[in-house]
Amino acid sequence: MGAVINDSDFVSEEITKALIEAAHDHIEPLAIQAPIVSSYNERIRPLLDCVDRLRNLKVMQEGIQLPTIVVVGDQSSGKSSVLESLAGISLPRGQGICTRVPLIMRLQSHPSPVPELSLEFNGRVVPTDEDHIAEAIRVATDEIAGKSKGISNVPMTLTVKKNGVPDLTMVDLPGITRVPVHGQPEDIYEQISAIIMEYIKPEESIILNVLSATVDFSTCESIRMSQKVDKTGERTLAVVTKADKSPEGLLEKVTADDVNIGLGYVCVRNRIGDESYGEARAVEAMLFETHPLLSKIHKSMVGIPVLAQKLVQIQATIISKCLPDIVRKINDKLTASVAELNKLPQQLKSVPEAVTAFMRIISSAKESLRKIFIRGEFDEYPDEKEMHCTARLAEMLSAYSEDLQSISIQSEQKQTFLVEEISILEEAKGINLPNFLPRSVFLISLQKKVRAVSATPDEFVNKFWEYLQGVLVPVLMKHSANYPQLQPSIRRAAQSLVSKKREQSVDWVLQIIEMEKLTDYTCNPEYAATWHDLMKSQDRFMIIMNDGKKSTTLEIDGIGEVEVGHLRNHLVVAQQAFDLKMRMTAYWKIVLRRLVDSMALHLLFSSQNLVNKDLETEMVNELMGPHGGGLERMLEESPSVADKRDRLNGSIRLLRESKETVAEIMDNIAAYGD
Repeated sequence: MGAVINDSDFVSEEITKALIEAAHDHIEPLAIQAPIVSSYNERIRPLLDCVDRLRNLKVMQEGIQLPTIVVVGDQSSGKSSVLESLAGISLPRGQGICTRVPLIMRLQSHPSPVPELSLEFNGRVVPTDEDHIAEAIRVATDEIAGKSKGISNVPMTLTVKKNGVPDLTMVDLPGITRVPVHGQPEDIYEQISAIIMEYIKPEESIILNVLSATVDFSTCESIRMSQKVDKTGERTLAVVTKADKSPEGLLEKVTADDVNIGLGYVCVRNRIGDESYGEARAVEAMLFETHPLLSKIHKSMVGIPVLAQKLVQIQATIISKCLPDIVRKINDKLTASVAELNKLPQQLKSVPEAVTAFMRIISSAKESLRKIFIRGEFDEYPDEKEMHCTARLAEMLSAYSEDLQSISIQSEQKQTFLVEEISILEEAKGINLPNFLPRSVFLISLQKKVRAVSATPDEFVNKFWEYLQGVLVPVLMKHSANYPQLQPSIRRAAQSLVSKKREQSVDWVLQIIEMEKLTDYTCNPEYAATWHDLMKSQDRFMIIMNDGKKSTTLEIDGIGEVEVGHLRNHLVVAQQAFDLKMRMTAYWKIVLRRLVDSMALHLLFSSQNLVNKDLETEMVNELMGPHGGGLERMLEESPSVADKRDRLNGSIRLLRESKETVAEIMDNIAAYGD
C-alpha cells in the first residue's frame, strides 16, 4: 500500500494519475477475468426470471407494480459509465441526452464464454453483439422517439447474457436536464421529470441515484426528485462516480449523509479511454486501496463489485418481499376482471335471444319499480332519497293538503265575516217564504269556493308525474345499461307513457272538480256533527246583533274570534247568512279531505297500473313494433361494450398467463429447495 497522508493535505490530480498508472502496471491477469459477483445464489435467478417474465407480459398495465431498480441521475453524472461497468458493454455516448427512452437492462450471468445480446422494442427482438450494441440502441431509440433530440416513455429491453455479470434487471431513465438544447422540446425537463416520477413513485421501486463526486449532492436534481417519493431514503441507494476526479472531502460527504440515502453509498471510478472492463476494475481496486484519501473509505462502500453485490442483495430482498403481494394482486385482479366480464350482457346472436334479453330488462325494471313505487323498499337506492317514492309521495300529499287549506284560510277574512254569504242571499232573494235557505244559495257559495282551489289539484298532478318520470327513467336506464343502443327508445317510451298518464290525471282532476261543483253531498256523519257544534254559537250571535250595546266580536268554536258589528245593518238576512256559513264550513272540510283522499287513491292506482300493465305494453310497442327495430339493434353490440369486452378478455388472458408463470416458477423454487 502507498503512503497515506493527512486529510488536511491537498491531494493533487497528479498523485491520482500516478496511482492509476501504477495500478495499470500491476494488474494481474486473474483479476481481469474475475466475475463481478463471485458467489451467485441459484435462488435469485428464478425470482428475477419471474419478475422479468411478468414485466414482459406487461402486467404493470393492469396496475400491478413490479419490484424494479430504477437508475436516475443528472445529465453527465456518469450514469452510463456505471451501467457499462455492471454490464461489461458499451452504451451510446455523446453530448446531451444519450438515453432518450426507458432502457430495461436484463443482465444474466451466463456460463458460455460467448456473450448473447438482444434488443427488444416495438414488438420485435433484434439480436446484436458487443461491438454493435451501442449503434443498435441508437437505431432503436430513433425508431421509438424520432431522430431529433426528443424523448419517449415507450421502453426498450436490452438482454445481456454474459459470463461474470451480476443477475440484475434495471431500468435506465433519461438524464435530467433543465435547459433544452437545439432540437429538444421546450418542456424537456417536465417530460423527463414525469417519466422519472412515474417509475420511482411506486413503493416497489428501488432508486439507484447516480451522483458525481464533483458536485454538492444536495444540489442534484435527482436527489430532489427521489426525496419527493422516498423522504426517509429507505429505498434509495447512491452511487458516487468520478471518485478519482474529486477525492477531497468525499469521505465526509458519504459518511455525513446530508441527503438521506437509506441504503447507503458506493463510490466508484469511471472507466477511462480504451481500458477494458477488467482493467478498469483492477485500477479501481488499487485506487481505493492505495489513494491517500480514498483508501480511508470503508471497503464496503467502494467499487463496482461491491455495487453489484449490493444491488443483487437488495433486488433479491425486494422481490422476495413483494412476490407474495404480487401473487395476491394478480389473483384479486383476475377475479375482479372475470366478475366484471360476467356482468356484461350476453352477446346476442339471434332474435329469440334478443327477445329473452328484452323481457329480462322489463321484468327486472318492473320489480325495482314495484319496490320503490308500491312496497316502499329502498335497498337498491339506500342513499338516494329522491328514489324513496312512497316517502316523497306522502310528503307531496301533505304539502298539497296544506296548500288547499291555506287557500281557504286566505279567503276567510275575519273583518268581513258573513259579508260574502249576505251578498249571495241578497242576490238570490225572490218571492218566497222568509227565513228559508234556498239550496241554490248553498251551491253558489260552494262553486265559488271550488273554483278558488281548482288550480291546485291540476298543479299537483303535473308535479307528481314530473317527479315520477324523474324516478322511472333512471331505473329503466339502469336496467338497460348493457344495451345503450336501446336506451333512447326506452327513454322515449317512458316519457310517452308518463305523458299519457299525466293527461289521464288532468282529465280526472277536471272531472272531480266538476263533480264537486255540481252538487252538495256526503254521507259522512261528521258533517252534521260539525254543523251542529258550530250552530251552538248562533244564539249568542243574534243577541249581539239585536243589542247595539253589546260587544262586536264573537268567539266561535272551530272558527275563532270574528268581527260582527258590521252586520247589524243586515238583521233580516244575518241569521240565514250565519246558517249558510256554518253549513259551508262543515261541508268544506269534507270537500277538502275528499280532494286529498281521492287524489292519493288515484295516483297510487295510476302508478301501480303503470308498473304492472302499461309500462310493458308501451315498451313493447316502442321497441318491437313495426317501426321500432329495437330487437335488431340489440343484436348490434355497442362500441363501448365491445371495447370493454375486448379489454377485459385481454386482461384476463394476461393475468391468467401471469398467474401460471408465477405458479410455475414458485413450483420450481420449491422443487429446488426439496
